[in-house]
Amino acid sequence: MVKRKLREPLEDRKGTLYFDGISTTELAKTYDTPLYVLSEKRIRDNYNRLYSAIVNNYKYVRIYYAAKANTNLNVLRILHSQGAYLDTVSPGEVFLALSAGFTPDRILFTGTSVRNDELKMLSNANITINVDSQSEMDRLLKISVPQILSVRVNPEVGAGHHSHCITAGPESKFGLWEEEVIQAYAIAQRARVERFGIHMHIGSGILEVEPYVLAVEKLLSIAKRVHEEVGINFEFIDIGGGFGVPYKPEDKDLDLAEFSSKVVSMFKNKVKEYGLGKPYLFVEPGRYLVCDASILLTAVNSVKVTPGRKFVGVDAGFNTLVRPTMYGSYHPILVANKLTAADKETYDVAGPVCESGDLLAKERKLPEIAEGDLLAVLNAGAYGFSMSSQYNSRPRAAEVMIRGGKAVIVREREQLKDLVTNQKIQGES
Repeated sequence: MVKRKLREPLEDRKGTLYFDGISTTELAKTYDTPLYVLSEKRIRDNYNRLYSAIVNNYKYVRIYYAAKANTNLNVLRILHSQGAYLDTVSPGEVFLALSAGFTPDRILFTGTSVRNDELKMLSNANITINVDSQSEMDRLLKISVPQILSVRVNPEVGAGHHSHCITAGPESKFGLWEEEVIQAYAIAQRARVERFGIHMHIGSGILEVEPYVLAVEKLLSIAKRVHEEVGINFEFIDIGGGFGVPYKPEDKDLDLAEFSSKVVSMFKNKVKEYGLGKPYLFVEPGRYLVCDASILLTAVNSVKVTPGRKFVGVDAGFNTLVRPTMYGSYHPILVANKLTAADKETYDVAGPVCESGDLLAKERKLPEIAEGDLLAVLNAGAYGFSMSSQYNSRPRAAEVMIRGGKAVIVREREQLKDLVTNQKIQGES
């Protein structure tokens, strides 16, 4: 009998995996699979832990949840009730934010390659915009001069768990470089913009503190130049997000105490030294708040043995969770109905999508698996459902949330009829 190390809200009860107090096997029976299961309590706990660590060293703090990680309206409403603000990257996310109860003053928009009609929509809604290019600023100012404006800086320091997730540095498409930043603020000031912020974001899935130290130092030095050369005072300085969570067994948690002591304390000292007043410190966690607050349950349809491999065929593919295929990401997998069984076999966990790359895990050591077993894919709350699709014409999964000890449906499972929604047949066949 094996005793596995499980992190909250996971629990082993007589060999069956429980999530936030609810049996995963019962959830699968009741709601079918594939199924995303979220924990309201874990989202709240993650928010409180992060906020407390940061505010401990600087009291003017606002947490902007990076909505792209998970845009379920219930997730947004939970974070709204916690006092969070929202970082959005598309008009659709702004629409969902407003639908979840966020007022425009609690929404930040940080897009790239933004269309004119999108800028007009954001301007009309009084959403604060982080401009990503001089082109975007010029087009925005022709549409309307906003009362408050922010510029996204490329601090020349990037970091992240995959090259696709590094959002600063010489190869990044995001943000303006230092000399462009100075020019952009001067143009905005001449256009009579009254209030200002400054922003950066260096990447995603970061587990070390040092990249933040380097990037924040650079951002603050640029803010100092803008203050001195253009005469601008900043209401907020946004250092972005990208706070990672451990996926692999050898990964360590981001040390929030170290982050606060090194980054937040440095921020506090530098803004004082540079005469920048007492701007709000904005941070934009996404993954950190929701990743381990959700699991994906998927049923085993088949076990196939070939001369070279052993395949476990499940009903969730990269249409359900694309990260392993897109990034080569590692997600822990548990056999939810055999938690105490020893890891004896090596499997490739394969989905039903007609692609050779449709693997949730490769060469993974697991207990002996049989048809009808239930697998739990962990850390599925960030970029799980939000990146899912109808590829191979497969309807999207349902989402259930554990709230107050009970499971409630927070997104209905799509049906086959949903595949033809918004399609129009023209002419005769």
